[in-house]
Amino acid sequence: MAKLRAASIDGKLSQEFAVPSHVDDVKELMSAFAELHGSAGRKVVLITSGGTKVPLESRTVRFLDNFSSGRRGSSSAEYFLDSGYAVIFLYRHRSLYPYTRLYSGINLLDTLQQGSGSDQVVVNQEKLPKIDKVLKRYQQVKKEGLLLPVEFSTLSEYLHLLKASAQVLCTLGPKAMFYLAAAVSDFYIPASDMPEHKIQSSNGPLQISMKMVPKILSPLVKDWAPRAFVISFKLETDKSILLDKARKALETYRHQAVVANVLDTRRGYVVVVTPDTSAELILTDDEESKEVEIEEKIVSNLTGAHTLFISKQDGPS
Repeated sequence: MAKLRAASIDGKLSQEFAVPSHVDDVKELMSAFAELHGSAGRKVVLITSGGTKVPLESRTVRFLDNFSSGRRGSSSAEYFLDSGYAVIFLYRHRSLYPYTRLYSGINLLDTLQQGSGSDQVVVNQEKLPKIDKVLKRYQQVKKEGLLLPVEFSTLSEYLHLLKASAQVLCTLGPKAMFYLAAAVSDFYIPASDMPEHKIQSSNGPLQISMKMVPKILSPLVKDWAPRAFVISFKLETDKSILLDKARKALETYRHQAVVANVLDTRRGYVVVVTPDTSAELILTDDEESKEVEIEEKIVSNLTGAHTLFISKQDGPS
């Protein structure tokens, strides 16, 4: 049954979602990254971040998008790195990126000044708060090769790259973690159904028929990386249904945790739901005034759960 299920998903991915030309090259990079850090005994987390673009034409002019800046994924990446993980950062093109995210609203040219020499440029550190500390940490991460960025834009790219990452990280067994924070579209147009060229407005009102995106979490958990620690995310606008939705997801996909949050309070309140527990994580007013981020608490909770998960997997049966 597992082979039939995996074959069904693989067939749909290859037939209805265009395969990125660079997927094999990226897979080689991820494989080398996983081998390097796995041999060093380090845990590796794959973080997905940002939204997904759904093209309406093969030569894309128009597309459907969804709401996600990549804030949660990019900030979480920093806290995982601080916790000793190596990070594969699968992120949407132009979404927020670890460390540089802190300055995303700042015009770069406004932070620079001419130095005393004609070819010197000086950074105005008042306009880039804590830049020396952030730069030092980023350079350390880069020097140690702890962060592998992998960029995607479309839904098709995301799905194929996620599958490739799962096939690579499965070799790490329980030391691999999947932190699926990206906002993935629920609907798509199969490649075979897309017009090649730009849809003409002269043809009148546009009617679109879209299919449901296959639930990639199922083959990821059951077939591609069955020993990994997998976290999904659940965003709702109605708090009253949040926990039920999270528990239903755990029952359906049999993964390890759901980070559940409500749209209006997502930056200060989440619930981490596991098959046996439910932990509310809340930022106090004092913590907010000190610029503590909820992602620090999320990562702290999940790294602890991951350590326990590994000990149970590696311990005596």
